[in-house]
Amino acid sequence: MKKLLAISAIAGALFAAGVADANAGSRSGSISGPRGTTTFSGSRSCAGSSQGSVTGPYGGTISHQGSSTCSGGTCSGSGVVTGPRGGTVSYNRTISR
Repeated sequence: MKKLLAISAIAGALFAAGVADANAGSRSGSISGPRGTTTFSGSRSCAGSSQGSVTGPYGGTISHQGSSTCSGGTCSGSGVVTGPRGGTVSYNRTISR
């Protein structure tokens, strides 16, 4: 459970970084720790769609598909996060500046 929470925290941080950056593009990389290497990749379009995945050192992958729109200092979005065993979590969020 702790391993899944750690990977989930990394996935959330990577997704949040993508939401903060409104420019189109992609990112990928890896994080090495005492238990192995975690890799991540993702992309975001100018239209507000995003996708990405994080694979932990033991092969479990968490993936994300979502979209967002921003207008007048308020950003709204929704998406689905799929865990390494196929379970999904849907979300809706609103961020105001």
